[in-house]
Amino acid sequence: MRVTPGSAPSLAGGSPNDRIRRNNLRTLLSILHHGGVRSRAELTRLTGLNRSTIGALVGELIALGLAYETEPSETGSVGRPSPLVHANENVVALAVNPDVDAIIIGVVGLGGVVHKRVRFQTTGVPTAKETINIVSAIVDGMRGELDEKYRVVGVGLAVPGLVTAEEGVIALAPHLEWRDEPLAGPMAAALGYPAHAANDANLGIVAERLWGIGRGVQNMVYLNGSTSGIGGGVIVDGHALSGARGFAAELGHTSVHTGGRACFCGRTGCLETEVSLVRLLAVLGRDSIDADELEQIISSSDDPEVHDEIERQLDRLALGISNLISVFDPELIVLGGFLGTMFSADPERLRQRVARASFTRLAEGVRIERAELRSRQLLIGAAELAFGPLLDDPAGSLAAAPTARASAV
Repeated sequence: MRVTPGSAPSLAGGSPNDRIRRNNLRTLLSILHHGGVRSRAELTRLTGLNRSTIGALVGELIALGLAYETEPSETGSVGRPSPLVHANENVVALAVNPDVDAIIIGVVGLGGVVHKRVRFQTTGVPTAKETINIVSAIVDGMRGELDEKYRVVGVGLAVPGLVTAEEGVIALAPHLEWRDEPLAGPMAAALGYPAHAANDANLGIVAERLWGIGRGVQNMVYLNGSTSGIGGGVIVDGHALSGARGFAAELGHTSVHTGGRACFCGRTGCLETEVSLVRLLAVLGRDSIDADELEQIISSSDDPEVHDEIERQLDRLALGISNLISVFDPELIVLGGFLGTMFSADPERLRQRVARASFTRLAEGVRIERAELRSRQLLIGAAELAFGPLLDDPAGSLAAAPTARASAV
């Protein structure tokens, strides 16, 4: 069920009543997508709209194939129970996360449901063109399943580097050795779906704030660790920091060891050179590893050399976190990727080292937690990028799409 690449119609068009209806549809679908299953009564209360309006809007979302209803279980209360409204999890986005040793592809439904996750290990650092070819081949292999079970509305690309999001161009992904590489446009042309690209860590913090440990948190810092290094995202007073060119929160280049290893950025002892999955893999005798496998190895290892390396990296990570606490004054620090795996191996060590290294008053009450979404996080964040036009204008964004609808499960 392919969607022709293109932008969704603007909500500015149409009559005032039409604009109000579109805005209400947007509100309702966003509540279901981000908040989960709701009864019609709850939707009435949350939106302030009357029951008949909610009924009409729910009916339109169902007709569009974006929602479905089920009967609630017996509540014992008097009167007819209100039907439960679900976002249709079979309306999906394709999520792609390229890295230096593998490309991960996911099928993610409305509501943040990860239906499928495929990790394709590469023999070397993939070029942008190779990434597109690999993704295209994998998606073609899934085409029958996609057409039978799902409705694909777009592609989200989570890239470890500086991304010019509006153009979908990778300005610089140093570990991938990409510079000024168009990605979203060529990917859309290859797959037949609209595609959007953004920095992986920025998408990770979006996912964690919507569905993970960061729900309801207004000030948080997110650090993601992968083979490509350490990326970051920051939420201040409920708003994501982006910077003048969209390149803010390159937190992996916080200095933590003046006598440390040289970094590609020109400095020495950056957080991502001292806290490194590549260095951890060297101790494990591995060149590449899936996140879930690393979790199993670390949790069961009794190798003193492995434990020593984890402790060394946690101590350096503590210095980096103490710097970030001083700069951003967060409520919460969230650790994703291999950083979360190491943290889980010895959480108290990291918390104690952060407390020692920090300006005491600033560090009081700051929580340090592992990302809740684990290996699904970047896929869910990338999917959210692809769902953007649909959530912004549910009816308008589907106007040019095929009429077939995905069935509810």
